[in-house]
Amino acid sequence: MEFNNGVLHFGPFFAVTLGIVVLFLGKRVNDTVGILREFSIPEPVTGGMIASLLIGLVYLTTRIEVEFDLATRDFLLVYFFTTIGINASLKDLLSGGKPLIILLSITIGYMFLQNLTGITVASWFDLPTPVGLLGGTVSLIGGHGTAIAWSPRIAEDYGISNAMEIGLASATFGLILASLMGGPIAKLLITRYKLKPAQAEPLDVGAPDMQKHSTIGHLDLLDAILAIHISAILGFLLNAELEKLGLQLPLFVTSLFAGILITNLIPKSFPRITGTKWPTRTPAMALIADVSLGTFLAMSLMSMQLWTLVDLAGPIFTILGAQFLVAVGVTLFIVFPAMGRNYDAAVVCSGFGGISLGSTPTAMANMSAVAQRYGASHLAFIIVPLVCAFFIDLANALLIPFFLANF
Repeated sequence: MEFNNGVLHFGPFFAVTLGIVVLFLGKRVNDTVGILREFSIPEPVTGGMIASLLIGLVYLTTRIEVEFDLATRDFLLVYFFTTIGINASLKDLLSGGKPLIILLSITIGYMFLQNLTGITVASWFDLPTPVGLLGGTVSLIGGHGTAIAWSPRIAEDYGISNAMEIGLASATFGLILASLMGGPIAKLLITRYKLKPAQAEPLDVGAPDMQKHSTIGHLDLLDAILAIHISAILGFLLNAELEKLGLQLPLFVTSLFAGILITNLIPKSFPRITGTKWPTRTPAMALIADVSLGTFLAMSLMSMQLWTLVDLAGPIFTILGAQFLVAVGVTLFIVFPAMGRNYDAAVVCSGFGGISLGSTPTAMANMSAVAQRYGASHLAFIIVPLVCAFFIDLANALLIPFFLANF
């Protein structure tokens, strides 16, 4: 921890420690405020928002900026998505073929609509097309990473000097809206149509309340960690080979695929030094997934510098308000019917609510909160990450230049 020139900087160790504290804060608040639990608001979202508001208050009263080194956060993201790959079975992947295509088609169509919405609302303020795109897929369905990647080019090529601030502001508030909409949408659908899982199965992330005190041995935990590291190493090698071919993907995406490959291509009887079977869908693996995702999201939200967004509030809030209404409408009236109007469809909707305005981890956190309350949905936890973490980035890489050139 260092303090220089009015900036209080927390290193990676302090950052992850505070992330854990923030996660527990969210749990305590959710346990106390029934409506948050009732609508499946993720605990790290509750804690992260409170922490970011308190940090913003510190800045307003003292002018001291708080910054965090988030290297550990990104490491946790790789951990989480690797667990999702390890938990994926070939049977689920095959059954997810048609739903995957349907969800992907809807998502790409929605991305066109999101950009058109951003451009239209921006025009109401006599703002140029690139500003509308910054309030569209550049920052919303693309997230902070895409906003950071595209903002310098938009600033240079189109003379939008504050492109980075607009992109990050849109991504930040979009993340908040995405975190808050997924759970209520799922609850509405599950309650209205009396939906429930087809059969009781282990969760992909975490454990239901009645199972949270089950025993997990230290060797079970180490076995799961070893499997994650093996998959992540393969993911790193895959990532390096893809870069040679000119295709750049985040490490967590290739680690996800590595987990899928190992789980489904290596026989269960394959000898391991641990003397155990490959730990797919074990309580230890679910525990690691829960810890990784919760801490990642808590650290992401607590690190938001809300004071940097005040000057851009008017146009950004108007664009986000319109985007929110469009996202809710698409989720309820297109995604849910197209995905089958069943329990899996409701969980997918909570995930789509997360990715439509936020990020892949937000989508997964929304689905995790719903699944822990109502039951597992392996299909949702397979197709949503594939669409969000892989296909969206590819589609966005084509859509953004198309809109910049033609609108």
